[in-house]
Amino acid sequence: MEMEKTGSPVFNSKITFYVVACWILAAFGGLMFGYDIGISGGVTAFDDFLIKFFPKVHEKKLHAKEDNYCKYDDQLLQLFTSSLYLAALVSSFGASKACTKLGRKPTILIASAFFLAGAIVSAAAQAKWMLIVGRILFGVGVGFGNESVPVFLSEIAPVQHRGAVNILFQLFVTIGILIANLVNYGTSKIHPHGWRLSLGLAGIPALILLLGSLVISETPTSLAERGKEQKGKAALKKIRGVDNVDAEYQQILMACEEAKQVKHPFKKLMKRESRPPLIIGILMQVFQQFTGINAIMFYAPVLFQTVGFKNDASLLSSVITGLVNVGSTFVSIYAVDKLGRRKLLLQACVQMFICQVAIGSILHVHLKATGSTLSKGLAAVVVVLVCMYVMSFAWSWGPLGWLIPSETFPVETRTAGFAFAVSTNMLFTFLIAQAFLSMLCHMKAFIFFFFSAWIFVMGLFVVFLLPETKGVPIDVMNERVWKQHPVWRKFMD
Repeated sequence: MEMEKTGSPVFNSKITFYVVACWILAAFGGLMFGYDIGISGGVTAFDDFLIKFFPKVHEKKLHAKEDNYCKYDDQLLQLFTSSLYLAALVSSFGASKACTKLGRKPTILIASAFFLAGAIVSAAAQAKWMLIVGRILFGVGVGFGNESVPVFLSEIAPVQHRGAVNILFQLFVTIGILIANLVNYGTSKIHPHGWRLSLGLAGIPALILLLGSLVISETPTSLAERGKEQKGKAALKKIRGVDNVDAEYQQILMACEEAKQVKHPFKKLMKRESRPPLIIGILMQVFQQFTGINAIMFYAPVLFQTVGFKNDASLLSSVITGLVNVGSTFVSIYAVDKLGRRKLLLQACVQMFICQVAIGSILHVHLKATGSTLSKGLAAVVVVLVCMYVMSFAWSWGPLGWLIPSETFPVETRTAGFAFAVSTNMLFTFLIAQAFLSMLCHMKAFIFFFFSAWIFVMGLFVVFLLPETKGVPIDVMNERVWKQHPVWRKFMD
């Protein structure tokens, strides 16, 4: 056992083929989530889809003197995208119970089964109610997957690589978004059922996750937590690739022993000393959504049509932003355990703020509600700014929004606390998804100034309230992080 510069122990471990396979197979939960984010925004711009389910929106879209900012403003159309997040919000609390009682591995299996069912129902939809049922099934899958996968990845990763391993989840989210944009680009030319193919292909990552959940190891913490101590030690040896795991396993057992004293984790979560990680976990999710990222990702094709691109060009622009998203997430995988969490978040706040203000200014000056589109040059500038914005989000608030809550809760409140983080994320994703097109219609270009104001607040939050968690073992966060922080130590006994 070595010591890190921070004074934290680095336990013995090797990176084996088996543990890498566990990381990648579990991360397919992120690919499921990302595919859905990307696919729904593209499908809602398909004429065939609109004619079948939302004919009034299609009519409005065809009007000669349509409002550039309002052509897709329809509450039911927005509900198609956002209903998933309500289902995910509710199901994340059931997922927390499943994570604790059944383990992380079976919870991942349940997530994939629901998502697979959602893909089948959505692809076969003949009426709006079938579409919504499909979205709800997707939502339960997302709720269970987003609860279990980041916790699973944080618990099986060696401390010195925990940030990079956990970010695999977000990397696969971005790959899912990119694949969805490529699929939409192809299926938009298949009439009249291209949208069915787009929605049905969501079953592929779900099937891979389902099969993967049968192969991956349960986490040592989950096994120890449920009294299976011998199996827990064997699992730790297997994922570390070494036999000498006594020191690390002792730390896990001590944390689980403390956790056993807590009979009601949700009640414990409300106590004063549990507030620092809970407040941070919730605020990370709120701020992640108020960067405006999902507004751009859900509706990128719609947004690019608004600034004057035709259907094909707008879908292609979404593919470009998707590529930027994936490439930039690799920066985070490389930098998060070297530079730390805070530096990445602060740098991104500056870059995102500049991009949002610039996009808002260009649209405000040059894109009037009716009778105008941006020149090709300015539309290209907007695409570049969107790419710069997506780039900075992808190496900061995107992955770290999931990483920080998954590593900061003590074991006794970990699944309960992370359920609050997931449900907060889903609630605010729902609010943004449901409100964005109406906000775009009523606020016009000022919507980008609205998000940039939030980004400024987020920067202050990082400076004053967010502790650095790089290199700190997951089961000693209380001692090493919260009790040392100038603000949060006042909450600790």
